Amino acid sequence: MSGILRNIADLDRAAAAGLRTLYPPQLKILVGSASCGVAMGAPDVEAAARRAVEELHLDAVVCRTGCIGFCAKEPLLDLVLPDGPRVSYPHMTPGKTRGLLEAYSRGNLEPEKALGRFTSEEIVSTGEVHSYPPCPEPLRRIPEWSNLDFYRRQKKVILRNCGSIDPRALDETIARGAYRGALRAMTDMTPEAVIDEVVKSGLRGRGGAAFPTGQKWRMAREASADVKYVVCNADEGEPGAYMDRTVLEGDPHAVLEGMLIGAFAIGAGEGFIYVRSEYPLAIEMLEHAIDQAGKRGLLGEDILGTGRSFHVTVRRGAGAYICGEETALIESLEGHSGEPRTRPPYPATNGLWGKPTVVNNVKTWASVAPIVTRGAAWYAGMGTRRTPGTTIFSLEGAVRNAGLVEVPYGISVRDLVYGIGGGLTGDRPLKGFQAGGASRGCLPPSVLDLAIDTEDRDNATILMGTGGVIVLDDGACMVDMARFLVGFFLEESCGKCVPCREGTRQMFRILSRTCEGHGTMADLALLERLARSVKSASVCGMGAMAPGAVMTTLSHFRGEFETHIREKQCPAGVCRGLAAPGSSIGSSAAVRQ
Repeated sequence: MSGILRNIADLDRAAAAGLRTLYPPQLKILVGSASCGVAMGAPDVEAAARRAVEELHLDAVVCRTGCIGFCAKEPLLDLVLPDGPRVSYPHMTPGKTRGLLEAYSRGNLEPEKALGRFTSEEIVSTGEVHSYPPCPEPLRRIPEWSNLDFYRRQKKVILRNCGSIDPRALDETIARGAYRGALRAMTDMTPEAVIDEVVKSGLRGRGGAAFPTGQKWRMAREASADVKYVVCNADEGEPGAYMDRTVLEGDPHAVLEGMLIGAFAIGAGEGFIYVRSEYPLAIEMLEHAIDQAGKRGLLGEDILGTGRSFHVTVRRGAGAYICGEETALIESLEGHSGEPRTRPPYPATNGLWGKPTVVNNVKTWASVAPIVTRGAAWYAGMGTRRTPGTTIFSLEGAVRNAGLVEVPYGISVRDLVYGIGGGLTGDRPLKGFQAGGASRGCLPPSVLDLAIDTEDRDNATILMGTGGVIVLDDGACMVDMARFLVGFFLEESCGKCVPCREGTRQMFRILSRTCEGHGTMADLALLERLARSVKSASVCGMGAMAPGAVMTTLSHFRGEFETHIREKQCPAGVCRGLAAPGSSIGSSAAVRQ
């Protein structure tokens, strides 16, 4: 469907068109084609499906969708059955795809090969539920998605449409409730009322700092200026993190709608999305969505017939981690080197080109629209009192069910790793995990039962920051992990200040010596002094956080560091040149080798 959208009746007509492609009368073959699916062969699976449809003369359509979260099962192919449920099949290949569709043509859906089936799907932005027709007998043996360990504890808000819609199909997005929040904000609410609703919801930034979103918006709203801006920080760069990329690839309009509401609230007419160039598919989806929204009257001039204007531009970053820091991002947007500014003043009052600017993360912007459509109380009913709502984790490493997980705050790490993650591969023991960003270092199993939150309170919560979680079994060396994490900060330091530039270099050298068997106990003391100096003297947050990667790991796994130094052994057998426990090679000989 095409045409300018001006009011709720127009949105309803677009939604009706979207429902016809979301749930068509004939067979729909849905291929997960986000970066994780593409990397595992989704394009070949899609091509095989198209060939099979033609050769078998099937009445079927083949479509793409974003990541549904279960990355460990990619490539995923779903059959949305005419007058039946949606059934998912994992680990597809071109051969399996051909075989599955041949079986379908004979009336056999091969339920023994299926991963799960949908009986219903919640339309999160409106609270409505789409129910699939009753399941025929042979398919009832397939477990429901909502009963799979991976999904049982999840609550999709940010990822509400990923894996369900074709991200290039605007009408499908509208059928799932998109742009109703923007329409309500601009026609039924004042900017102050929108900000009040976001404040009441308790939404906090999902980029790691967790600053209250409504408070930031209010500061920008009250700042006096002729021009204001909103910015989406899509410069995701933490090791193991790909949450923002997945949202942009699977549901770019969720971010655009959030920015549109934010722009209305603070009085901005222009927005920028700063996304790293390593995300080509995300950039393609974003640029397509912006062009599409502009042509339908959802961006540009006279948005939704309200007379308001808002323009969005995608800016590609070179992939420097420091540009995830909001003032460095602003410097880069202005065409300067991506180096942080001294604060205050803060961007909310003195940001892009000196104008009031709200910078929020992808996940934060994607959370906004459902708050406006369903109300602050609905959102605040999830999560914890201090941090309402949901957030996304990328669950990686030695865990069975790797992928993207969206849960309310307050869940324990144990539930995340053993409940949703299904435990460790090969049933090996958990040695620790790296969580909450590289600066958080490695944590021990003793914190498994703490609740995940945005505030780190002793013996009660564990701070998860940006949300990357890497599970480590007994095959991991914690000294080597500390070296890897510090090496990341060394590589990504912008070099502006000496403590960060030289301090991380010296910490990396000490850890390298330790891994190579040349470390001394004096090195550990020096490492601790260096870490304190870098933390206190660095100009920006990145430099201040970098020592955390060392100090946390050293604090919890000091014995392993001392074993490397005193016994010239690497308990995990990872460090080359050091003997593994039980090795017949003497430690001194191992060091020489």
